[in-house]
Amino acid sequence: MRNQSLFVKLGVWRRKHSFICILGSLTLLLTIASLSKFYSLSSFLSSDTFCHHINLEGQGRTESGVGRTVKTVIQKIQEEMRELSELQTESSLVRYTAFLADILSLIESVQSSIAMIQGSREQGNGVRVVNPLSRPKQQFDEPADYFLVEEIRKYVKIKPNRLGKQNFMGANGTFTSIGHACFSMKKELEEYMDYDVGDICKDDWKIAQKLMVHGCDPLPRRRCFSRAPQLYSRPFPINESIWKLPDNRNVRWSQYKCKNFTCLASNETRKGFFKCADCFNLSDHEMPRWIKLFNLDPNLNMTSDFLITEVLDIKPREVRIGLDFSVGTGTFAARMREFNVTIVSATINLGAPFNEMIALRGLIPLYLTINQRLPFFDNTLDLIHTTRFLDGWIDFMLLDFVLYDWDRVLRPGGLLWIDSFFCLKEDLNDYLDAFKMLRYRKRKWIVVPKLDKDDREVFFSAVLEKPPRPFRFKNPLAISDFDVEFDYSLVF
Repeated sequence: MRNQSLFVKLGVWRRKHSFICILGSLTLLLTIASLSKFYSLSSFLSSDTFCHHINLEGQGRTESGVGRTVKTVIQKIQEEMRELSELQTESSLVRYTAFLADILSLIESVQSSIAMIQGSREQGNGVRVVNPLSRPKQQFDEPADYFLVEEIRKYVKIKPNRLGKQNFMGANGTFTSIGHACFSMKKELEEYMDYDVGDICKDDWKIAQKLMVHGCDPLPRRRCFSRAPQLYSRPFPINESIWKLPDNRNVRWSQYKCKNFTCLASNETRKGFFKCADCFNLSDHEMPRWIKLFNLDPNLNMTSDFLITEVLDIKPREVRIGLDFSVGTGTFAARMREFNVTIVSATINLGAPFNEMIALRGLIPLYLTINQRLPFFDNTLDLIHTTRFLDGWIDFMLLDFVLYDWDRVLRPGGLLWIDSFFCLKEDLNDYLDAFKMLRYRKRKWIVVPKLDKDDREVFFSAVLEKPPRPFRFKNPLAISDFDVEFDYSLVF
C-alpha cells in the first residue's frame, strides 16, 4: 500500500511538471508569434529619413524592453521547473496561481510594448494612429516630467510593488493621481508642494482650496505635518456642542475676514458667502430649520421648505444614513441626528470655517467640491439632501453629471431631497427637465415664487424616490412615468 501511494504522488508530480512545461512552451510560442508579426522585412524597406531614424531609435528601445521581458519569462519558467524538481511534497494551488498571474502580467506588458511598436511604425509610414497606446512618447507623456518640484515628481510616479509581483488587487504597482486641471495650474501646485519633508506645513489651505475649486482635484498627498491652531482647546461635550458656538481658539483665522465665531454669527463684515450669511446664528436662524415652518407668505400661505418629520414619514424607519451636499454649518445633520439618522455634511470653506464648525459641533464634515465623484459605493445611501447650493448658476451638463452620481450612490427606494432650489423663471422648465430625467417617483413637489428678487426667481423643492431599476430601460430618455403637475399660476 505504501508503494502504491508513492506511485500516486509520483504521478501527480509528473503531471504538474508536464503542465508547467506545456505552459512555458505555449508562453514562448505566443510571444515569438506576436513578435514575428511585427519584425517583417517591410520595416527594413522604409526610406532612411531623419524622422524615420528617430522612430527606429525609439522602436529599438521599446523592442529591447520586449526582449528583456521575454528573457525574464524564460528565466522564471526555468526557475519554477528547477524548484519543482527539488520538491519532495505536493505543491499548493496558491503557488501555481501566483506563478501564472506573474507570467500573465509579463505577457500583458509584452502585448502593450508590441502595440507601441506597431503604432510607431504606422506613424512612420503615414498611417493615422488611433489607439492611445500607439502614440509615440512625447516630451511630457509622463506626468512627473511636467513638474519641477521634486515632491510632485515623486508623488505622481508609479510605485512598483517591492516583491515584483501582482498584489491582491491584481496590480504590479500603485498609481497615485492628481486632477487633470493641475497641469494648467502648474505654478500654484508647485507652490503648494514646495515644503520641507517632515516639517510643519505652511498655512496654505486657501491655495489648496483654490486648486480644488478650479479642477485640480484630487490634490496630491503631502509629507508635512498639518498646522494646528496655536492654542487648541478641548471641544465642548456632545450634549453642549450641537447648539453652542465653538471655542474661537480651535480655528486658524488668518485667511478669513472674521476672526471669531461671534463676528460670523452677527455677520458684521457683510462679506463672504451670502447664501449662508446666517448659518453661524445657531439660536435664531438655525435652530428652527426643518422643525417648524417660518418665513410664511401670509397671502399664499406657502413655503418651499419641508419638515424632517414629513420626509421621514415617507419611509418610516428606513432612512438611516445619508449625505447633505450643501453650504452650511451642519444644522441639517444635527437635526437628523435627533431622529437617529447619520448624515455626512459635504462642503468647502467658502469665506468661513464651515468644516471646522461642523466638526466642532460633533458632526462629520466631508471636504469635497462639486467637481469630484462622491466617495461612496453604489446603492449605499438612504438619503441625499441639498439646499441652496445647486441653484440657477449651475450648467445643465454639470447638473446632469452630479445628478447621475447621486443616483449611483442612492439605494433603490432611497430619497433625493431637493430643498429650496431657486432659479430664474425662464430657466425653470429646463431645470425641471433635468430632474425628470431621473424618472424618480414624485413624493413631494412644490414651486413657489421667490419674493426678494423683483419676482424674477422661483423656489423649487421636491422629495423624489429612486426606483428599483433592476433592468435596462427600453427607452432611457422616456419620462412619461414622471409627469409632474403643479399650478404655474402661482409662479408666473
